[in-house]
Amino acid sequence: MHPEKENHDERLSQVASSFEQRRYFVIRRIISTSVAGALCSYVRRQVDSGRLRADVDVPLSWAAYADHNFEKLLVKLKPLVEQATGLALYPVYSYCRLYSRGAELSRHCDRDACEISLSINLGQDPPNPWPLWIRHLSDPHAALLSPGDALLYRGIECEHWREPFLGNHAAQVFLHYVDRNGPYAIWKFDKRNALNLLHKDDMALI
Repeated sequence: MHPEKENHDERLSQVASSFEQRRYFVIRRIISTSVAGALCSYVRRQVDSGRLRADVDVPLSWAAYADHNFEKLLVKLKPLVEQATGLALYPVYSYCRLYSRGAELSRHCDRDACEISLSINLGQDPPNPWPLWIRHLSDPHAALLSPGDALLYRGIECEHWREPFLGNHAAQVFLHYVDRNGPYAIWKFDKRNALNLLHKDDMALI
């Protein structure tokens, strides 16, 4: 085995142990900063072109369910998430969001389809991390994510939220999975026939 691959697998094994205990874990550089930047620009262009809708759940933000580029990322990162959780998973759906000044995320736990989730920072202006607060049983923790970083968490079990955003914009993508051997396996593909992986205007961002 290549030493770099061996070290990577060892780190993911350590993540799985901590994740099982805490129910959340920050993974640094789950995607490269260049890919994060390209996806951030893509999200902003989608907003400017009117292809993202105003998010009724989070005022002052825009969102898209199952965008084809993020569905591809959902599939691409599944093996890594399986290593980091120690679980065999089904992909469920992706959801991207662009926050503007004043947006906030109320305290909540997620629906059953979001058993295992990644929240990935794609970019923000200014570059100071905007805390993503999360709590499971103990005191809340502020996850500080830079572009390309992700919070891996059990969304059904962990309450999470964001305080009002004081910057200009912040782009985030949420990738959701379920344990294929668990009680939420019925939510595979969010009960769609398939993921949205094909698009006539594919930009090959992933």
